[in-house]
Amino acid sequence: MEEATGCKRWLINNAFASKEASARNAVYTSGCYDALIFKKVKALLGGRVRIMVTGSAPIDVTVLDYLKICFCVSIQEGYGLTESSAGSCMSKVEDPNAGHVGGPISNLRIRLKDVPEM
Repeated sequence: MEEATGCKRWLINNAFASKEASARNAVYTSGCYDALIFKKVKALLGGRVRIMVTGSAPIDVTVLDYLKICFCVSIQEGYGLTESSAGSCMSKVEDPNAGHVGGPISNLRIRLKDVPEM
């Protein structure tokens, strides 16, 4: 997409601007732009991906937003521990804000303890 010029570049810029605006409302698809521009990008993952999950190290917010636009899917961020069978906290699918892991998953109870020496 970076190599596009002229009319293609204009169309790509409009597609990104439009999808970026709708991503703020947790809408990651656009019938027209997805068919014209993002169809090939989606095909890199098989074309049928409906959700992505990331964990481990944090990913930059701008990268997450870019991936949401290009692959036309929600990306859930998670955090977990070995002691809790990996997943502990997970952002919601309908949450448009990137950069946080969300609340605890339904089968986990989290307890905070005050430690005076810390």
